Amino acid sequence: MDLPKIIDAHAHIFPEKIAERAVGSIGEFYGITMSCTGTCEDLIDHGKEINVVKYVVNSTATKVEQVEPINSFIADACGRFDCFIGLGTIHPDVKDVEAEINRIISLGLKGIKLHPDFQDFNIDDESALKIYRAAEGKLPILIHMGDEKRTSSRPKRLARVLDMFNDLKIIAAHFGGYSMWDEAIECLVGRDVYFDTSSSLAFMDKTQAENIIKRHGAEKILFGTDYPMWIHKEELERFNKLELDNNEREMILYGNAAGLFNIEEKCV
Repeated sequence: MDLPKIIDAHAHIFPEKIAERAVGSIGEFYGITMSCTGTCEDLIDHGKEINVVKYVVNSTATKVEQVEPINSFIADACGRFDCFIGLGTIHPDVKDVEAEINRIISLGLKGIKLHPDFQDFNIDDESALKIYRAAEGKLPILIHMGDEKRTSSRPKRLARVLDMFNDLKIIAAHFGGYSMWDEAIECLVGRDVYFDTSSSLAFMDKTQAENIIKRHGAEKILFGTDYPMWIHKEELERFNKLELDNNEREMILYGNAAGLFNIEEKCV
């Protein structure tokens, strides 16, 4: 039986020389055991088990001085692996946000990743608004959402941002609010925003996940693993337990991300 084509719309990669340290830091922050290495090759090896044909890859700059080298690293990785679609990173403290976003575009990257908790800013801070202004109409933004460790990534903060911008494409990670799904339902479901499935299905009630998908619309949901936090095979097993029809599954596993990122299928 042929496996369906899958796009992993949320995966992290790191340079080999720092991958072990970076993965360890993530595991320590969230209190989980990490079994993946965080390298490009390891990501692809895990994805092949479930027929991932494309990976939307990113890494987060926690300091201003990390922005340029990380964006160069992601662009280089995309040049080496045709199955990678790269997201750039930006930091609210960058002096010329518009210039760096233009550089992200020139590097061939297809979006931006923000992690308010790691980068120590609120989604609706004035310092973040300049990022949205510079990216609006140009690049989608993937935002870590809803961690109870901080208040910076609460769904209600993103709702305020959506009220301010008419042409801003946002992917609200973790079903719109990891560990804050009730607030995500209240503030974000039905809005013009994408959700991804990453770092959620192992923790949320199956019925709640199905409810969010039905109410928000399967056409606005992307499958993501949050690699190296979770293993592709296990994430797909969790997803396949949801009661969805074949069209909904195809949209979430492949079609929605292919449309959003203009993806052509090729991997070497």
